Amino acid sequence: MSDALLGLPLPDAGLEAHLVSGLERVEDGLRDAVASDDPFVADASRYLVDAGGKRFRPLLVLLAAQLGDADAWGVVPAGVVVELTHLATLYHDDVMDEAALRRGAPSANSRWDNTIAILTGDFLFARSSRILADLGPEAVRIQAHTFERLCKGQIRETVGPRDGQDPVEHHLEVVADKTGSLIAASGRYGALMAGAPPEHVEAMTQFGERIGVAFQLADDIVDITSESMQSGKTPGTDLREGIPTLAGLIALTSTDPIDDRLKYLLSRPLPDDAEHAEALALLRAHPAIDEARKQAHAWSDSARDLLEPLPAGAARDVLALLCDYVVSRTG
Repeated sequence: MSDALLGLPLPDAGLEAHLVSGLERVEDGLRDAVASDDPFVADASRYLVDAGGKRFRPLLVLLAAQLGDADAWGVVPAGVVVELTHLATLYHDDVMDEAALRRGAPSANSRWDNTIAILTGDFLFARSSRILADLGPEAVRIQAHTFERLCKGQIRETVGPRDGQDPVEHHLEVVADKTGSLIAASGRYGALMAGAPPEHVEAMTQFGERIGVAFQLADDIVDITSESMQSGKTPGTDLREGIPTLAGLIALTSTDPIDDRLKYLLSRPLPDDAEHAEALALLRAHPAIDEARKQAHAWSDSARDLLEPLPAGAARDVLALLCDYVVSRTG
């Protein structure tokens, strides 16, 4: 098995070799895309590329392409596009969240400042758009729709639930827009660029959306439960910043007086170390963690259901393994 493939036990050596080769070509494409004749721009734009990452989105592009001509020219560039877009959102997210760390290292806004981080994210969006222009109008249309959803999700998160809206429902809408949309685009790009049948393109789009929501819900659980920087961030970062996650929102619905202290702590950011540690301990012991884990599994299971109409084979088997992977990290 390969670390480049999330440590998944791949059932087919030929598929594994093809995916590893494809991801290597994506890495080459990423380095080319962030190159600049301005040394500072080059340094800032390759900062998160060099930091590594799961490359989950390009991997899904490559897997979805197995439903058609996996060697089609547009597949690898599409993988570069989705990862560039993802990296651009990370620069922006760290500014919004005032994050100090990203993937275990100082975030771009910490190393430089908010303005540089925002402009670097914009630079990566521009570079991804330049690649998209060569992939055709449908690819550009997909990216425009995805970018719209990414922005809408961030706005929704910032503004909060509408009057009378269930906070959990609102949170799942935010997660679908902020994370699910780009992973949905990854599945769509891969199948589309490979010339897969329209029904398979649509199945991979919906699969990406659902596994994307499961992926984010699982990441949020890891942020609470990990004892180390398993998530690439300091544990409890979202809690400290007052960013709502599913487990916290579920805990806030409790009517048990024993949860009053936790609910009080969850109602605001927690810059104080003692209060942060107290809230983290209370939330880790709360049944809301198990409920959030169940919901992550439900989204993963619903993604797996969408694989049934796809052709049997190694690619479908690995897509099913991805469903297990995204939730196995939560314990």
